[in-house]
Amino acid sequence: MKKRIFYVTMTDKFMSGWGMAQGKINKLIIECQTLEQAEQIERAARNRTEMMYVNIRTSKPYYRSNVLKSCKTWDELGEVWKGALA
Repeated sequence: MKKRIFYVTMTDKFMSGWGMAQGKINKLIIECQTLEQAEQIERAARNRTEMMYVNIRTSKPYYRSNVLKSCKTWDELGEVWKGALA
């Protein structure tokens, strides 16, 4: 059976519109190996004022050209995101 991957997607309103994302929307995508990891990332993102449109999905996200994607995996994140699961 194929292992399911979860993606937590969010818009970083602080990083959108300037720097490398000038004229674009900055999307952060976190790849998680378990639903528990994805739910922890979702909770952490919802507690951050700069993050909007936080979602958990099982399909790999694709965005238009006006979106700058920043992709990370669970293993690349620090304790701020992982909380008690770190």
